[in-house]
Amino acid sequence: MLLNMKELLNTAYNNQFAVGSFNVANSEFVKVVIEAAEENNSPAIIQIHPNEIDLLTDHFIAYVLEAAKMAKVPIVIHLDHGDTMKDITRAIRNGYTSVMMDASHYSFEKNIELTKNAVDIAHLVNVSVEGELGTLGTNEGSSEKGSDNVFYTNPEQAKEFVDRTGVDTLAVAVGTAHGIYPKNEDQSIKIDRLMAIKSNVDIPLVLHGGSNNADEEIKECLKHGVAKINLSTDMKLAFFNRLREMLAENPGAYEPDVLYPEATKAAKELVKKKMDLFESTGKASLYKVEKGEEDLIWTL
Repeated sequence: MLLNMKELLNTAYNNQFAVGSFNVANSEFVKVVIEAAEENNSPAIIQIHPNEIDLLTDHFIAYVLEAAKMAKVPIVIHLDHGDTMKDITRAIRNGYTSVMMDASHYSFEKNIELTKNAVDIAHLVNVSVEGELGTLGTNEGSSEKGSDNVFYTNPEQAKEFVDRTGVDTLAVAVGTAHGIYPKNEDQSIKIDRLMAIKSNVDIPLVLHGGSNNADEEIKECLKHGVAKINLSTDMKLAFFNRLREMLAENPGAYEPDVLYPEATKAAKELVKKKMDLFESTGKASLYKVEKGEEDLIWTL
């Protein structure tokens, strides 16, 4: 069932668990996320990066919307790392229930201006908005944007940013990065900084670059306001590594129904483990369904 992000994450934030937000790049990944969520009785977020929607085209969203509406658990469809108003309005027109305005690479004032513009438009149609303060790094293999110069989120600025923009969720820079970390790179999440941000900001926080971090650190983040954790690399690696094995084991195979099921299973098992780690497994029962005027809607 389809929700917006504010509806979904308020429950996660108040109950100290996080909802996984998984980047989808084809229909197999949509199937992975929804089946894993239903089997784990977990809420989930399907997110699509501008690079991914350029690959899939707008028509793909009709399929995602129908799959989300038919799901037995709460689902959000989210724009990941939109950085222009064109990205925002395109996503809203396509039926996304949440958008991200990532203007973190601009000055503080410009970031506030662009993010507030997104909030003003999105809130008119009950679409949630995620902002970002601070910059994330990008490691090799990731097609998502990042910065060569990483700036951690300033806790004092975080309060001003939230107050002036009215965002529903805030992505913070506390040491994570997109992609797989090099072995010699500091991979630690700065828990002290996260705690300081949480003390100044009373909305759900978002952790980008959720692949490849230590499980113990992820669990600690749940105690300090993180209610959404983005994950792309781990899920895609699980899928494509198994697909490569299937191609090697079956050199003459070309039918998707021969090659894809094992890859889908590998990705789904990874996603289910992440839901366990994020402590969202079983938490769909915290949401309830009521009869609306036109359809069943999820309410808190």
